[in-house]
Amino acid sequence: MSSKRFAYILVVLTLIALAIAPAVHAQDQVVITWWHINTDATQSAFWQSVADEFMAANPNVKIEITVLENEAFKSRLVTVMQAGDPPDLFQSWGGGVLWEYAKAGLVKNIAADLEGEWRDSFSAKAALELYGRNGEYYGVPWTWGAVGMFYNKALFAKAGIEKTPETWTEFLDVVKKLKAAGITPIALGERDKWPGHFWWVYLAIRLGGEEAFLAAYNRTGSFEAEPFVKAGEYLKELIDLEPFIEGFLGLGYGDQAAAMGDSRAAMELMGQWAPSVQASSSQSGGLGENLGWFPFPAVEGGAGNPNDVLGGGDGFAVGAKAEPEAVKFLRYITSVDVQRRAAAIWVLPTVAGAEDAVKDPILQTIIKARNEAPYFQLYYDQFLPPAVGQVVNDSVEKLFAGVATPAEVAAEIEAAAQRELGQ
Repeated sequence: MSSKRFAYILVVLTLIALAIAPAVHAQDQVVITWWHINTDATQSAFWQSVADEFMAANPNVKIEITVLENEAFKSRLVTVMQAGDPPDLFQSWGGGVLWEYAKAGLVKNIAADLEGEWRDSFSAKAALELYGRNGEYYGVPWTWGAVGMFYNKALFAKAGIEKTPETWTEFLDVVKKLKAAGITPIALGERDKWPGHFWWVYLAIRLGGEEAFLAAYNRTGSFEAEPFVKAGEYLKELIDLEPFIEGFLGLGYGDQAAAMGDSRAAMELMGQWAPSVQASSSQSGGLGENLGWFPFPAVEGGAGNPNDVLGGGDGFAVGAKAEPEAVKFLRYITSVDVQRRAAAIWVLPTVAGAEDAVKDPILQTIIKARNEAPYFQLYYDQFLPPAVGQVVNDSVEKLFAGVATPAEVAAEIEAAAQRELGQ
């Protein structure tokens, strides 16, 4: 072959290579869509930094983040799920809602990826199990805690309350003392419904314990059983004292957090994220050292253990169409290094080796309650199938509004359970 012909062929091959190079590069590029609900500026910035770190280490990956407020997230997620187009990674609380997505083929089974070191790294085993079923896993938890009573120490002192209540009777006495001192006892934004369902569920846990819930869920029992009806009766006893912030039926969770953070109410029943939301929602920036926490009171004569916990946390599920890089990124999110750094801001870690990074004394108390709970119950509106969970929220809201009796609330929930879970 002549040198001229060889040079010509070389030039042609080079031009072809240059022409197809962008296409090859484009094929190598992976876009990960990631939805989360951490709208707080500090938290959102942290997640962006985590994404930036991963993209720097994996130049072929582009992470597109969508940050949505909680209610907007839930609404938009339903829309994309109905269209069969889930995000690659999205906020999830595990339980029945996630399992329904799995039945519909909308999430990816990552059990093979989890096997071994990654799975063993989780210290919150109960939390991990809520992201899987029947040997399949569709996501992992990255923070996990307990719902409890946040309170304003200064307002308690103003009302002459020297110790936090341990029983339901003592709790009602605290409510009465606060009202007598001209202090609104409880912040509640019942427009969003899920904050109110915490009250009914916790009372059901204290009255019936794990046995009552599992019997109702497995259909060997009923949500019309005594503990669930009595939960409504005890809650109505509280409602009748009119302890909530004015207009609570028309206010959302953000209003609830703001009222607590600005000292316009003395107590708030909420999960471990409450202090950061109080700070970001209020004019004052939160209560600082005036904020305290105590477990939900025991109910005298109830079958539940006083140390049983209602709670949960946040995790991320993997969409059915996600590339392997999305799972790799999820593993990075739950690495010890990222969890320790997140713990310094707001996260209660789920992996071993990161819990000691939590320095806030309230959060340390919540971790202790979480870890020592004999029975840990995920929020009903997440553990139960979506149709049943929605009825729980709707029916309990009717109790708060005074348009349904405790027995009617239990009956509505049982009817939904019969439709979705069987007779």
